[in-house]
Order: sequence, then C-alpha cells, then structure tokens
Amino acid sequence: MNNEERNNMNEETQEVKQETIKWDKKKFTTYIVLSFSVAWVFQVIASIFALRGNQMAFSVILSVSMFVPLLSALFAGIPLKNIGWKPVLKGNIKHILMAWFGPAVLTVLGAALYYIFFPGRLDLTGMYMKATYGEIMISQLETQGITLPVFIAITAIQAVTYAPWINMIFALGEEAGWRGVMHPMLKDKLGKTKGLIVSGAIWGAWHWPVMVIAGYEYGLNYWGAPALGMLLFCLITIVMGVLFDALYERTNCIWVPALAHGAVNAVASLPSLVLNPAYVDQLTVGPMPIGIISVLPALVLTVWILFKKNK
Repeated sequence: MNNEERNNMNEETQEVKQETIKWDKKKFTTYIVLSFSVAWVFQVIASIFALRGNQMAFSVILSVSMFVPLLSALFAGIPLKNIGWKPVLKGNIKHILMAWFGPAVLTVLGAALYYIFFPGRLDLTGMYMKATYGEIMISQLETQGITLPVFIAITAIQAVTYAPWINMIFALGEEAGWRGVMHPMLKDKLGKTKGLIVSGAIWGAWHWPVMVIAGYEYGLNYWGAPALGMLLFCLITIVMGVLFDALYERTNCIWVPALAHGAVNAVASLPSLVLNPAYVDQLTVGPMPIGIISVLPALVLTVWILFKKNK
C-alpha cells in the first residue's frame, strides 16, 4: 500500500468516526434552544457591563459564554466521546500548523487587499493605538524605549505565537458544540454543503445580541446597522466554519479547529493597529477579516473547499 492509499484510508476512517453523531431532531432542538437562550443571557449581561465601560467584566463573561455550546450538548444528551478529545500529533502536524498560522496568513492577505483598495486609510503614525490605548499609555511605553513600531511588532508576535494556544482553551467550548455536534448533525440531515452553510449561519446568529447591544465586532454607528453587521457576520462564520470543519475532518481531533478558532481571535484585530481611526465605523468593509473585502482570501479558499467536496 502506497502513501496516497494509506492517507485516503485514514481520511475515510476519520470521516466515519465523526459521522457517529447522526441527525436527531429532538436532541438537536434541545441543543440549539439551550445554546442560544443561555448564551444570549450571558451576552446581554456582558453588554450591560460594556455599555458601563467595564471591559474586563465584558471579556470575562463572553469568555465564559463560549463554553455554553459544549454544556448544551451534554444537557441535550448528545454523546461527545467520539469527537476527538485525544490530541493526536502523528499525521496531523501539517494541519496543526495550518490551524496555528493559517488564520494569520489569511488575515494579512485580507488586510493587504483592503489597504490596496483604500491606501488612504493606512496610518503608520499610531493614531488608532493612541485613540484606543490613550496618550498616557503610549507615552509610558515610549519612555521605556518601546516605540509604536516596536509595540506593533510585539503585539503581532504575541498574537501569532502563544496567544492562539491560550485562546484555544476557550474556543474549545464552541468548537465541541459547533464542529463536534452541530456540523455532523446538519451535514447528515442536509448534506455536506448545505449543512455547512446552515450551521455557519446559526453560529453567526448566536452572536447577535452582543453585536446589537454592545457593538461587538462592528460597533454601533456603521452604515446599515445593525442588520448589515448581523448578516455579514453570518457570512464570516460560514466561511470560518467551512475552514474549521475541513481541519476537523482531516484530523478527527477537536483541538485542531479549536486552535484555528483561537488563532483567528488572536490575530483578527491586528490590521486595525494601522487603520486611520476616522474609519473605525466602516469595519464592515475591512481591514479585519470580518470585513467584506478583507474576508475575500478566506472566502476564495472556502469556495474551493466546497467545490472539492461536491466534486
């Protein structure tokens, strides 16, 4: 047996393992109702803290809410033992590296595309960071010999190296629910392509309360708010869902899409560090990977993956 035949057999075996979670209308309904109702309560509470200026409480509550999909699956009686809890390095190194660094590559490509379209929005003077972190903090950094370019470089290195692994722990709660449970069920019910699209849209809608109330992702004052942001974010989560699912199918390890999810969360805001703050109310366009232009590289990759699945 040659290497290609062996790899094909491994992929077929992995897919069979994941398909052990079949469509169950009652359990799926219970899972979705719990996932949304409990998480939306957390999001409303977090949004109240955000509106009061308590960003620490906002971040902590949202981080806790990320475990709701996993817990909802358990309460719904959905078996989770076969979703790939055991980390497997052998044969998966390539996909682990993709999960680790792939989001950074796609983010850079998307940001580059955005700034090519809108070169006047690129700002290297640090205006965005001064507006975000405050003049006092920037001055303190400069007194320590940390200039704005150095600060950007440090932030980028942290976001690409260890931050994805820390974020992975929190992302695991969502990935166990979305990729481990929802994707297999909906792919079994609707077919692979439709299942991925519907599950991605559900994942996006799960974020709606915190988007509408606290301006999560796009702010509150952009054109078309809040409907445009709500719909656009569903497109973003469909794209991310397909990419994460591809990693999951090839590794049968839930930690791999969790790492990719953590990497996305770590690097997503980096392009905004060089954004002219006059355009912070136009994030639906870019430069972060949640914008319609900056998501194009990931969208192209997603279409290619879906085309291969159908073929």
